[in-house]
Amino acid sequence: MTHHVPSRILNDGTTIPEIGFGTAQLKGNKGSNTISSAIDVGYRLIDSAFNYENEGAVGTAVRRSSVPREQLRITSKLPGRHHAYGKAIETIQESLMRARLDYYDVYLIHWPNPKQDLFVEAWQALIEAQKWGLVRSIGVSNFLPEHLDRIINETGVTPSINQIELHPYFSQEDQLAYNTKLGIVTEAWSPFGRARSDSVFSDHSLASIAETYGKSVPQIIMRWQLQLGTLPLVRSSNSERQLENLSVYDFSLSDDDMTKINQLTKPDGRIDNQNPAEYEEF
Repeated sequence: MTHHVPSRILNDGTTIPEIGFGTAQLKGNKGSNTISSAIDVGYRLIDSAFNYENEGAVGTAVRRSSVPREQLRITSKLPGRHHAYGKAIETIQESLMRARLDYYDVYLIHWPNPKQDLFVEAWQALIEAQKWGLVRSIGVSNFLPEHLDRIINETGVTPSINQIELHPYFSQEDQLAYNTKLGIVTEAWSPFGRARSDSVFSDHSLASIAETYGKSVPQIIMRWQLQLGTLPLVRSSNSERQLENLSVYDFSLSDDDMTKINQLTKPDGRIDNQNPAEYEEF
């Protein structure tokens, strides 16, 4: 069984499916098989990163797939240690070589790394890579409003995407609104908040809502993400769960239930306290 996922139009005119498949920790042949399974059940947006060290596994899954390349949207991300302009250009080229792809559909700056203060250079490199046809759409990840304002003011180019941590315990209402105001699509990494002892999967409020709709808690969270206007990136090695996470188009959450989920957010809701204002990822 294959699910069709609707697409959204980015501010550069390209399209992107509104649910994506995350690939962190999926490596080698086993990882590539998992990614192939995701493509088979209907995922058309595959999210990777230079630092995941699995661009080769992603590229192999793309070549093995019966889905034409032009129907897929493949993403990778620039690591913090390569923000300097020359290094950024080389890294984008190396990303393509690793994956054995002619182009990436989306390329993002993984973190702003403000202490290093080279993210404007990195953004200029992505702009050039897009002009050269190495990348179709360019965006950022974990950028706060002040980071977005700076790259836009200094280059005149607005990112198409900002991928941020967003889940029921950290709903990022203000950041989401700021992205939307600028015409930037918000992607949500770790939309389930990762499995922890205080996991959202065991949250009583979410379980009660799930029971009302006859759905699983993950499906409720996915539906909440979509109705917020975000684009969730989910990861599972289990083909049944991969399919379940796409099976969210036959119901809608009420306004009251959306409010209940929104109220679960916490001031300290970040998974690993990775505040982009200070956190450095290399």
